[in-house]
Amino acid sequence: MNATAPPLQYGSVCSGIEAVSLAWQPLGMVPAWFSEIDAFPNAVLAHHHPHVPNLGDMTRIAPQILDGTVAAPDILVGGTPCQSFSVAGMRQGLADPRGALTLKYAELANAIDHTRKQSKQPPAVIVWENVPGVLSDRNNGFGCFLGALAGESRELQPAGPRWSHAGCVYGPQRSIAWRVLDAQHFGVAQRRKRVFVVASARADLDPATVLFEPGGLHGHPAPRWQTWEIPAAHPAAGTAGPGGFSGVLNPGYGPMRMTVCFGGGNTQGPIERAACLTARGHKSDFDVETFAVQSVARPSQPCAEHGQQRQGMPRKDGPVAMCRSSRLRPEGAPPHPMPSRSRRTTVARYALTSARSMTTTALAPASPTSTSPAATPQPQPW
Repeated sequence: MNATAPPLQYGSVCSGIEAVSLAWQPLGMVPAWFSEIDAFPNAVLAHHHPHVPNLGDMTRIAPQILDGTVAAPDILVGGTPCQSFSVAGMRQGLADPRGALTLKYAELANAIDHTRKQSKQPPAVIVWENVPGVLSDRNNGFGCFLGALAGESRELQPAGPRWSHAGCVYGPQRSIAWRVLDAQHFGVAQRRKRVFVVASARADLDPATVLFEPGGLHGHPAPRWQTWEIPAAHPAAGTAGPGGFSGVLNPGYGPMRMTVCFGGGNTQGPIERAACLTARGHKSDFDVETFAVQSVARPSQPCAEHGQQRQGMPRKDGPVAMCRSSRLRPEGAPPHPMPSRSRRTTVARYALTSARSMTTTALAPASPTSTSPAATPQPQPW
């Protein structure tokens, strides 16, 4: 950003608690206004951004921009409600009033550009986000949105049965690019895919160079069917390492030997990233949650330092499976209902089998008289 130029201003709709400000303000960008109607996010915005106006209902902003009572910012950013496009919802698309806000967002973008053109300012940059389900909306809501942004008189149609996960449109009014990005490739320990759209009428900006920058981040997650291995070396007790964290679970247990996570429906081995709960409700099962399995030494049966077996002494430590759900609940909320006894038994049995396998592989020393490698127990899918 040019140091002599005024800071870029952005207007945020469906602001929530303003995650975008957390990312953009350190870059020198300044919020011109917010738009949020829910009580709790409004309280958060008032606390953290007391000097930024909250315009409330986003459907009322376009007329205010056209008559000059609200600033037309350099950037418009927002993620309109996703419930009508999500595969976990009723999928009513634009027929749902929440889904129809997608077109109101395009109207707001047009009002901003119209006002900026009259004041001889360059067109705004438009940034929009939503769930990937919008790409397969049965009523082509994404095509209607693209057509409105591009300046076409009708909706755009995908080349196939649904819109691809990435693409570009160059229309009479704006150039548009979209791409599905996954949060796990940007430093977040969660698989969270979202569609991001960047659009602008500026001659000096091609949105494709923003979303398809060659030097951008590339994610290479391991295939779910790939064979997993536990490394022979493991961090000493009390130290952090891959798949673990420092400290001990409870004073009643000794030093922690290993921490590995399972869940997300992956029965082939441990997972490196936490599984994300779906919107289907609290199920407390292996398909939608993350379970941590720890192997710790029992204080009453101490082992040699760093897990090496003492000469002539049988190994007394063993896997102690601690299954913990990754789901969080707000403070004061009632506890989540427990799954059925058979379900809990199945999950615990799978986790304990895996923990025993990993302990045998990672901690047991090789026998000096052995002439062939011992068979390594493998976790059994449930």
